[in-house]
Amino acid sequence: MIRMIAARLASSALSIVILVTLVFFMAHLTPGGPAYSILGMKATAASVAQLNARLGLDAPLWRQYAIWWWHLLHGQLGYSYLLNRPVGQLLWRYELNTLVFYSASIVTSIVLSIGVGLLQGVYDGRWPAKLIGGLQLGFYALPPFFVAAMLVLWFAVQLRLLPASGITDLRLGHPGIGSYAAHLVLPVTTVTLLTTAALSRYFGEAVREELGRDYVRTARAKGVAFPAILFFHVLRNALRPLVTMIGLSFPYIFTGGVIVESVFNYPGLGWLMWRSALSQDYPILIAIVLIIGLLTVIGNLLADLVNGLLDPRASYE
Repeated sequence: MIRMIAARLASSALSIVILVTLVFFMAHLTPGGPAYSILGMKATAASVAQLNARLGLDAPLWRQYAIWWWHLLHGQLGYSYLLNRPVGQLLWRYELNTLVFYSASIVTSIVLSIGVGLLQGVYDGRWPAKLIGGLQLGFYALPPFFVAAMLVLWFAVQLRLLPASGITDLRLGHPGIGSYAAHLVLPVTTVTLLTTAALSRYFGEAVREELGRDYVRTARAKGVAFPAILFFHVLRNALRPLVTMIGLSFPYIFTGGVIVESVFNYPGLGWLMWRSALSQDYPILIAIVLIIGLLTVIGNLLADLVNGLLDPRASYE
């Protein structure tokens, strides 16, 4: 187990170094270099030269690479000249909203995926499993913007039960937690439906495979109650594929869905990324790409470590 943890930590560290290096050279390969990425392609030669001197972009490439690492290690992600604020402050401001939004979505999706997957595995071949499979396929095939638009149409426009966009009601002086929670319902429901459709398919298949293994037949032949077999043995073994899928989805807890946040005008990182792309605010885009890559590595690492705890025989070397 210790060797597996050490190997995964070393592999993750190498992946982070490669990621940071690739982002650095991608920034330098943009037309005109990083200065034009920051100031825009219509920037004058004088302003570009001034910014190059200010940021050290006129130094040798190896020195710029060292400065890049130094800034990252000190939490300096650049400066947004369009919004006139440090990128780190902007990311933190919007990250908190995305953290609440996607944490609620992922937790709800995990609980529902486990419940749906268990039902699908237990009733394999019968009408409940077929109905669940059809619903999974239907929601999995629907684009996020369509699901979000339909929820807005039904619950916000027609029934007028929930707000259609934003994060608080601006008409209230002190909206409070109630207003904030009401604005979260539709975005969280959108992500939960789509994520559950994806995760529960993998978990249901894992449950079905585990129920067909020899140890289940042996336990049932010995008279062990089926609920005990299901919850104390099958569930633990079937969780590994689900944990892997959650690890791959981990970055979205922080970056958010660009489409979902844009449809609901929810001020999170996904919304900020969309607005930055429209305005060509490259420092923010580069920082978000770094965060997505970093959290992908961390998510995979955590998934492998949890899987190692669930099954110590697993090897990731």
